[in-house]
Amino acid sequence: MARADKGIEVEGLVRRFKEVEAVAGIDIAIEPGEIYGFLGPNGAGKSTTVHMLTTLLPPTAGRASVAGFDVVRQGPRVRAAIGAALQEAALDPFLTGREHLRLGASLHGIRGQSRKRLIERLLGRVGLTQAGDRKVRTYSGGMKRRLDLALALIHDPSILFLDEPTTGLDPQSRSALWDEVGRLARDEGVTVFLTTQYLEEADVLADRVGIIDHGRIVAEGTPAQLKAEIGKATVEVVPERSDELERLRALMRRFGEETAARPGAFAVQLNGNGELPAVIRALDTEDLRAAEINLHQPTLDDVFLAKTGRSLEGAEE
Repeated sequence: MARADKGIEVEGLVRRFKEVEAVAGIDIAIEPGEIYGFLGPNGAGKSTTVHMLTTLLPPTAGRASVAGFDVVRQGPRVRAAIGAALQEAALDPFLTGREHLRLGASLHGIRGQSRKRLIERLLGRVGLTQAGDRKVRTYSGGMKRRLDLALALIHDPSILFLDEPTTGLDPQSRSALWDEVGRLARDEGVTVFLTTQYLEEADVLADRVGIIDHGRIVAEGTPAQLKAEIGKATVEVVPERSDELERLRALMRRFGEETAARPGAFAVQLNGNGELPAVIRALDTEDLRAAEINLHQPTLDDVFLAKTGRSLEGAEE
């Protein structure tokens, strides 16, 4: 399929379930070939948004277009342009991986030698060549996720929706899936809409990030932009002698504003006049010995905490 010259456009999108407004009027614009990370806790509206953009749920209000097609009026055109790997993979435990791909290809009208070559290529891309003839009931969680990704790619979509694709995976399986998603966007120009609870996942993969909470987007930008909004790094120092804490406090205040620290430690958020080497030189000049010096760079979890007042599930996993 030729790559779409349009990405995803969302204006005032709303979805209500009786008295509950799961998505409360969001606006999103995603360029072709971009990886967009959609962050939020459980119940924030991530999956509901994906279900509307993939035509599985009609919006209550607002509009959305995917690959240039309206999700309400042009549902079949949207579905032809997208691939989707949602939270629950629809896999038959009694079929092999190869049989799943053969069925998927046939449903898209791909047959004969073209189908055979496609299946081998997809199994290789997701690392399942050796397991292709095993029944899915013998697959690990990571293998099932990778097979689901291969099924989403079988018709060469221009836009790919991944709804929490790595939840519950071990680090090795998660890293392998990250590599393939990054390659799809970088080498093949696929637009990726990725919902996740893993902040590291968004930081590694996403060109831009949107944070949704209670159905509203509370922050949006590149990971670097969002972290820069929070401020500069924090330095925490534990003095070697506890009776030096007051002297440490006086010294550290030269370099930034006091912030939360562990008992027996003092921390400042560095301002424009202070960097870690300057703090270390000052400690040496004042002959103030440190048992520990910790530098904390702003993270997407800090962004989420600043925007919503709470941490994001998955942030510490």
